[in-house]
Amino acid sequence: MKLLVRDRILGIGDDYWIEDEHGRKVFLVDGKAMRLRDTFELKDLDGTVLVRIRQKMLALRETMTLERDGEPLAKIHRKFLSLLRNHFRVDLADGSELDVSGKIMDREFAVEYDGELLADISRRWLHVRDTYGVEIVRDDADPALLVAVAVAVIHMSEKEREEH
Repeated sequence: MKLLVRDRILGIGDDYWIEDEHGRKVFLVDGKAMRLRDTFELKDLDGTVLVRIRQKMLALRETMTLERDGEPLAKIHRKFLSLLRNHFRVDLADGSELDVSGKIMDREFAVEYDGELLADISRRWLHVRDTYGVEIVRDDADPALLVAVAVAVIHMSEKEREEH
């Protein structure tokens, strides 16, 4: 499954559609303005909230939480920094982990589970300017979760860059 995301700095209050490779709308990212903490909702075509993405308050390091149906789904935080790549860890509610690594600011990164590629986020295969793709490579992967992870790590990276 290939999804297209119009690249822009993800500000709170910004809403945008994520489309499939044929231009059909698949998900709406709804940025919630006027909140004490950064909040986004990933919705389907009917407006049903699939995943709520929130900044975790009172955390020692920048953390975003993902919720589904009001239940914790995952916590995302920076794993460590190196000169060439950014790394985030996604701690899933079931105790497993996803690893997010690559050049987040360049929109060239991957989401892996136990060393196996789940999603590739890239501009490489696109000819549309200011757009990046989310290619979900496993059929049994959760597209809403992987899109929410991409939205969260990009937002966290953009916010960190603005603060420095």
